[in-house]
Amino acid sequence: MAKKELNHIHLKVKDHSVSGEVFELIQNPKCGFLETIPQPSLDKLPFYYQSEDYISHTDSKRNLFEKIYHLVRSISLKKKLRLINSSSSGGKSLLDIGCGTGDFLKIAQQNNWDVSGIEPDSQARNIANKKTKDSVFETEHLKTFKASSFDVITLWHVLEHLPNLDEHITIFKKLLKPDGVLIIAVPNYNSYDAKHYKQFWAAYDVPRHLWHFNQDSISKLVLKQSFKVKKVKPMWFDAFYVSLLSEKYKSGKMNPIKGIWIGLWSNLKSMVSKEASSLIYIIKNS
Repeated sequence: MAKKELNHIHLKVKDHSVSGEVFELIQNPKCGFLETIPQPSLDKLPFYYQSEDYISHTDSKRNLFEKIYHLVRSISLKKKLRLINSSSSGGKSLLDIGCGTGDFLKIAQQNNWDVSGIEPDSQARNIANKKTKDSVFETEHLKTFKASSFDVITLWHVLEHLPNLDEHITIFKKLLKPDGVLIIAVPNYNSYDAKHYKQFWAAYDVPRHLWHFNQDSISKLVLKQSFKVKKVKPMWFDAFYVSLLSEKYKSGKMNPIKGIWIGLWSNLKSMVSKEASSLIYIIKNS
């Protein structure tokens, strides 16, 4: 996005995971999402993922926190499978962008889906290919798929990592069948836990998260390619995970009781406001 399009500074947020650097979140006036400024160059971006704590790139279960993460992920995988089964118009071709270590693709493949995945991290990609019979490819492979190849394209907490938003939405439009479904899950900066923790909200995760969304900004973004958000669903577990991590960033320790309380309170409030910590958008051609 051009600098002249940028509006006021929303927050200043520290990278708690890798560099300790401070970044600004600046609101884009056209779409309403927040941009991480400055954004790392493409050649420097991988540096910010070099952390043993980046769980989605490993299958490690070193401590209670990681064990809980994997337990919750196993429950979430079944919910994701039900969602794609109910959202598809009948076809069984799936593309998962940023598939990590491939657990979602594995469960989909076991349930008769024809799966493909894109994963830029070589370590995660190798793990994923062992689980999915070599169905996962490097980012460059995204442009080699034939047009109208997929019934469902999913991005589970991935859109916020992609450097070129408009370009990727255009590619997804091309790859989806006319009656295909685009499913995007992202953190929601209008949630109660985001407003409570402010600059310590773990889901800002700068600079790995280049963009930060609310419901209105997602609708405006996908509308550029004649997509329309048909349904929005909450991700209940995210409020607890994010709040626990946010407590660590804010106070220097986990403080699980308070983190769980804020996560619970955020979920309760979202039942009225519809502003959960993370949201799943089911998107179709308008």
